[in-house]
This record gives sequence, structure tokens and C-alpha cells, in this order.
Amino acid sequence: MVSEPTVAEATDNIYASLQADNADLDAHIATLKAALTREGRKEAVFDPARLAQNNRSGRKLMQAYFRQRGVTVKFSSS
Repeated sequence: MVSEPTVAEATDNIYASLQADNADLDAHIATLKAALTREGRKEAVFDPARLAQNNRSGRKLMQAYFRQRGVTVKFSSS
């Protein structure tokens, strides 16, 4: 039996994807969405320091892109 990824694992995959020119990003977002649902969570929290585009416009773009795919993104304060 293959275990489903946790929110933390899915989030780490998204950081890696963002660093790799968004490789397989949509698949990782879908995995994250499923993990959030399994864990009963409403939103994903990302550390802005780990983002490829850590500026206001980059964060807003990320939030909008994820929201279109059904995932609410919040950013942790450093």
C-alpha cells in the first residue's frame, strides 16, 4: 500500500517545483489539495523565504494561480 503524501511532503514538492521552473506544478498542487482535504485543512502555508519569487507580486501571482486550482495559500511570517 502506497501512503498518500502529507501536506508537508506536498508542500516540499511544490517548493522544489517552483525552483525548477514550475516543473509538474499542477500535479503537485492537485496532490497538495488532496492532502489538505485528508487532513481537514482549509489552506496551505508557505514560507516566503523558500519561494523563487519572494516579492509581493510573486506571492500574489502564486496565490491567484493556486486559488484557480482550488487551494488557498497563506504565507508564514519569518
